[in-house]
Amino acid sequence: MKSVKKSDLPEKICPVCKKTFRWRKKWEKNWASVKYCSEKCRRNK
Repeated sequence: MKSVKKSDLPEKICPVCKKTFRWRKKWEKNWASVKYCSEKCRRNK
């Protein structure tokens, strides 16, 4: 099993709250289109 450190995962900055967020397994197939860190930020865009 391949192990990756959290510090090695790609990250983005949320345009709503300006916080950085890291890649998650559930975003594996559409990471390029993810813009917001949470559902709350997505609703308050």
